[in-house]
Amino acid sequence: MKEDKKKVSRRSFLKASGLAVASGLLVSSGAMALESETKNLQVWSCGGLAEAFVPVNKEFEQMTGVTIAYTGAFAAALGKSLLGNAKTDVFAPRVLALAKKLKDEGKMLWHSPLCFTRYVLATPKGNPAGIRSIRDMTRQGIRVVLSFGASPPGGKATMVILKKSGLIEEAKKNAVFNGDCVQRTTTLLADGKADVGIVEQRIARLPEFAGRLETIPIAERYLPPVPMTFSIGMMRWARDPDVARSYINFVLSSKGQKHFERAGFIPAISEGGRRLAGKYGV
Repeated sequence: MKEDKKKVSRRSFLKASGLAVASGLLVSSGAMALESETKNLQVWSCGGLAEAFVPVNKEFEQMTGVTIAYTGAFAAALGKSLLGNAKTDVFAPRVLALAKKLKDEGKMLWHSPLCFTRYVLATPKGNPAGIRSIRDMTRQGIRVVLSFGASPPGGKATMVILKKSGLIEEAKKNAVFNGDCVQRTTTLLADGKADVGIVEQRIARLPEFAGRLETIPIAERYLPPVPMTFSIGMMRWARDPDVARSYINFVLSSKGQKHFERAGFIPAISEGGRRLAGKYGV
């Protein structure tokens, strides 16, 4: 067989690879290498997803030869830009309502559940104060850190959790710090200068905090529904829909979703993720 007959077009390859990752098949990087010119893909996401998207993008680039221009920033700001005149190929927002609004306005063609965040109690390594549940935030002598002034969803989510648990006033009395930065409160915990705080599990997995904190689950009945959901969708302006679709399929495959699990999220394809997708109507 002649060499040129062995080659497939980039478009044919991307259609095939999209089906492969969607069905959970594993394709070696050698088999996925592209022989045509490299193309670019622009991906925007909520900044909180960056710890997962960076390795996902690197793996996809190595497998396909596609160059990804990635931006992770405050989702509301990116969403406002996209509702205006800004354009990108793929967008992964936080808060389902934003994805729905973009779709309703014809700017996002479709979207799928990506992952879900989880809020936890965080303590210094070893949990020296013996924290077991959210109620322990009200114990006498417990040093609580709060971040009510933090930008959404950090500060508001913490307030909602404490209000739903009926413990907000008692927890505030124990607060040794109540600021506007989740990173600052988490640093105080990691340094042993406080006993407990509420953070997203993804925060505890960041490199600067990994191995320095203990985390304890918070009962789901206390969690705020609005900031729990992350989705991913293809925008109307996607320059090559096959490339964008292949990328999204990879992100939602078992190979892609493992990066979100490592970063502290609940993958959409997991049993827990499927249950939450039904619960929140994703």
